[in-house]
Amino acid sequence: MAKIEVFTKFLCPYCSRAKALLDRKGAEYQEIDVTMDRAGFNAMVERAGGARTVPQIFIDGKHIGGSDDMAALDARGGLDSLLGIA
Repeated sequence: MAKIEVFTKFLCPYCSRAKALLDRKGAEYQEIDVTMDRAGFNAMVERAGGARTVPQIFIDGKHIGGSDDMAALDARGGLDSLLGIA
């Protein structure tokens, strides 16, 4: 199974949607809440090429983007192979 990191903030509906998609896929992921973690937020922004919104999703170190990006990847049939479940 792939290493999945999901950077989130408290009460973020897009974060909930992204985690729900991963849950439906049976994927285990590490949630990194940056609500009150400025250093974690800055690290996320750097890794995400300047993206400041949440969620920011990384699969095996590769930046996937946000919730909509991951849903679009799934709709194209590309998410399962990245997750290692294809």
